[in-house]
Amino acid sequence: MALNGKNLLKNPFATSRSSLTCTYKCGNACNDDAPNEHSNHAYFGDVAKQALDNRTFSRRSALKVTGAATVAFGGASLLAACSKDDTAGATESSTKAAGGETEAKKAEGEALEGMRFTPVEPNTDDAVVIPDGYEQNIMIRWGDPIHEGGPEFNFDKQTAEDQKVQFGFNNDFAGVMEGEDGTLLYVCSHEYTTEPMMFHDWDVEKTTEEQVNIGIAAHGHTVLAVEEDDKGFLKPILSDKHNRRITGFTEFTIDGPAAGHDLLKTTADPEGTKIEGTFNNCSGGVTPWGTFLSGEENVDQYFGGVDKLKDEEAKKKLARYSLKNETSDRGWEKFHDRFDVSKEVNEPNRFYWLVEIDPDDPASVPVKHSAVGRYKHEAGQIYITDDGTVVCYSGDDERFEYIYKFVSSRKMKEGDKKHNMGILSEGTLYVAKFEGNSPKDKIDGSGELPEDGAFDGTIEWIPLMTAKADGKHESHVDGMDAAEVCVYTRLAADKVEATRMDRPEDVEASPKTGKVYAALTNNKYRGKAGAGDGKVQDNKVDKETDGAGRPYEGPTEVAPVTENKNGLVLEMEDDHAGTKGKWNLLLVCGDPKEAYSYFGGFDKESVSPISCPDNLAFDEYGNLWISTDGNALDSNDGLYAVAVEGERRGEVKCFLTVPAGAETCGPIVEGKRVMVNVQHPGESDEATTKDPSSNWPDGGDAQPRPSVVQVVRSGGEKIGV
Repeated sequence: MALNGKNLLKNPFATSRSSLTCTYKCGNACNDDAPNEHSNHAYFGDVAKQALDNRTFSRRSALKVTGAATVAFGGASLLAACSKDDTAGATESSTKAAGGETEAKKAEGEALEGMRFTPVEPNTDDAVVIPDGYEQNIMIRWGDPIHEGGPEFNFDKQTAEDQKVQFGFNNDFAGVMEGEDGTLLYVCSHEYTTEPMMFHDWDVEKTTEEQVNIGIAAHGHTVLAVEEDDKGFLKPILSDKHNRRITGFTEFTIDGPAAGHDLLKTTADPEGTKIEGTFNNCSGGVTPWGTFLSGEENVDQYFGGVDKLKDEEAKKKLARYSLKNETSDRGWEKFHDRFDVSKEVNEPNRFYWLVEIDPDDPASVPVKHSAVGRYKHEAGQIYITDDGTVVCYSGDDERFEYIYKFVSSRKMKEGDKKHNMGILSEGTLYVAKFEGNSPKDKIDGSGELPEDGAFDGTIEWIPLMTAKADGKHESHVDGMDAAEVCVYTRLAADKVEATRMDRPEDVEASPKTGKVYAALTNNKYRGKAGAGDGKVQDNKVDKETDGAGRPYEGPTEVAPVTENKNGLVLEMEDDHAGTKGKWNLLLVCGDPKEAYSYFGGFDKESVSPISCPDNLAFDEYGNLWISTDGNALDSNDGLYAVAVEGERRGEVKCFLTVPAGAETCGPIVEGKRVMVNVQHPGESDEATTKDPSSNWPDGGDAQPRPSVVQVVRSGGEKIGV
């Protein structure tokens, strides 16, 4: 059956994501059996939709973090967002503020520095909606040229060669950084393509080689020199030497224990050291040494041919990474053998890595770091302790997967980029195990707080593998060598019984306090009410399932309530370079009118509703900013500021919302400017290129185009002051 955006099955998951988006973004990961569903160890899901009912949430005193970071970049990632260009009126302030003017102004005055703006109320507008007193514009759109004199975008006359020098599709992670010569550089990932929204009457069974190659070229990254105008908006410098597209055809190298291993060797690369392309690059991070990181996430969907494999053990390992397709949704394997696992069984092993790119050198070969582990990297965020130890945090974005950190044995050297780009090649990879501190029989799944008044507990970081400078790498997992731990990191984490989470996405440390925050987007398939009690007894899970065969699991302190539709934000006080820490909940997201939701103890009548947290950032005042993906509260996704310290801890205020069908990707909040990536505007199950659900950002009857949005104060003042 052809997939054209009209015949997709309705998505049963209760978020605003369409089936179209779910198919092409993640291969319908939430609609399939989870690859980790049969593990019997602890599960962190729904970390606490607690029924607070006018209770006070008393937090326990947490582990004191020793020393502030000497270098930290935390929220310095920049993501693009949908918005209108100047000709479509994008510089006009599209505003929908909540509450009466007097009451709103009073609340603004009481808010923390950086959060003094009138919050945007929930809406379903086909526009980027921002607070009163702010204005916006578009920096660049899908298909815009990145070089002076480059090919202009023509939806009806696309070519792969043009796309290789045009801004790619569905920009997700981005960052703004200064090059070695002082040039300001905008860097961005292009996560995935949605072919039914890129080509008229697209049909996977009839897709052409040119369409396939356009899709491959639309993935990857963009490096773009930019300069600031009088209002504070950034604009591209198309004549600059730094400008570069990295695509699914670009050569990468790989380092660490897996480099050259038999599991990475293919017909095209018998040495197992040179990899063609990168795909499904989600969020990432900017490093203190002048590079950027990008996480390869839902790569399984690009491969077909699993049904033709005779090796059952190989099939089992592929399935643990969600690879199961007979044919892919894009049909790439019809023209490129590397996407047919029956022909190249090791090709998937060459993806799901954390990628590092040097934006200063357009000729540099990007690196995939095998020592950081192979899983669905949402991002990679660096924190440096005051003794110079470099720690990289990352989440594995799929239901029931884990949170990891990599502690490098190599210290950063100022001005030595060659040395510093090896920081993620040497060190120890850890996975997290979370424990609650209340009696298990007091956690009954109702969301009622335990006697100590909080859902909280301790963290143990379990070592999986140590990569050494001399090449004598060490595994800490029985039955697996170091290279196998790197290639099959999920299997290694299964063996040590790490704690299963609800789609761990961005994991980022505050540059102000060193506390680490994790966005857990959602997972309603754990402990569903009415599907058996799902309790865990004697480390065995009640296997009652729903109609799709998904097992439900019961409550623990880190998963005290069933059905996590709106997600949560976890706060950790971690001994960064060590193996211990403590956790508690900052937010249990959802409708503040509902008993289960929790906002750090802040008055729930004075917060913005928030659902499905995804990417994280920090402003200069230490406030946490959260972008959302898949809002389950009948509103467009948005960007939210959250107070994390003091009397206003837990206050949530919506700063902007993105157009209908779109997702707000990892933001940057930087003095006088906010930037967001808005992906897949207008994607809906009814949308086609001939009848799109959105015409953003260009308006009229234009096709929707993923774009980079910027927001500044109309008078030039700082954001939120």
